[in-house]
Amino acid sequence: MTTVLIVDDQPLQRFGFRMLLDSIPETEVVGEASHGAEAVRRTAELRPDVVLMDVRMPGMDGIEATRRIAAAGDRSRVLVLTTFDLDEYVHAALRAGASGFLLKDARPEELLAGIRAVAAGDAVIAPALTRRLLHEFAQLVPPRPGDADADPRLGSLTDREREILVAVGKGWTNGEIAAHFVLSESTVKTHVGRVLAKIGARDRVQAVIFAYDHGLARPQSG
Repeated sequence: MTTVLIVDDQPLQRFGFRMLLDSIPETEVVGEASHGAEAVRRTAELRPDVVLMDVRMPGMDGIEATRRIAAAGDRSRVLVLTTFDLDEYVHAALRAGASGFLLKDARPEELLAGIRAVAAGDAVIAPALTRRLLHEFAQLVPPRPGDADADPRLGSLTDREREILVAVGKGWTNGEIAAHFVLSESTVKTHVGRVLAKIGARDRVQAVIFAYDHGLARPQSG
């Protein structure tokens, strides 16, 4: 059973998420919060597996709440639900410690898969959001591909592991990576785990940031 805390300042939004999650035997909504400060407090009290976090809320926003929850070092992991008009906040929330990002208009099965992935210690980012995220990073910190090989962490990667890191940086799922490189998903998962360990990334979200910061990922046009 995966326990979930829903954080959103819109009552109807919280109700919709609760209705969906209550209909699934494997998830249990243990509480709700309407702003960031309440989210931090309730996370400490309830210790949910996953916190579904809105970004734009009155008072303490979702970014600061995510930072405080991640800094507490508890088991709770934050899955941020955002919309395209909030892209300017995405990079900050990633660095604050969010374990994943999905769009609020994601299909129910995508949301449930994201919750399962985050609860299992993995991370998830909507591919479309990843492309926009990389574009946002491009405006803030231009990548410096010439410096990439200077990082000893990159030097420790095999050619295949570097290819896997590039794919992760593009927001590809394990299934998409497996299909592209003609590998089994279990093999891809093993490669991803080794890559994360070698570059010192907690999860795929941090791997995306690393890939972009080191010039291995580029914003895509269109």
